[in-house]
Amino acid sequence: MKHSQFAIVALLSLTASAAWATPCDSVKDQIDAKIKAKGVKTYTLDVVPAADVKDQKVVGSCEGGAKKIVYKRG
Repeated sequence: MKHSQFAIVALLSLTASAAWATPCDSVKDQIDAKIKAKGVKTYTLDVVPAADVKDQKVVGSCEGGAKKIVYKRG
């Protein structure tokens, strides 16, 4: 019983860490698809270090929160 509980906890930990450390290109592509689906034509998405985010609109996070994806319309 304890082995199966350990296995479940280990599996959940691996799944959570894999989702947490998502590559920026993958997240950026998903966000880009959602924005295009809403009909927005002119915009930019940039990946920046989390510490460099000032007044930008953050629309995503990647690489374990180390980087943010910022959106600018126009």
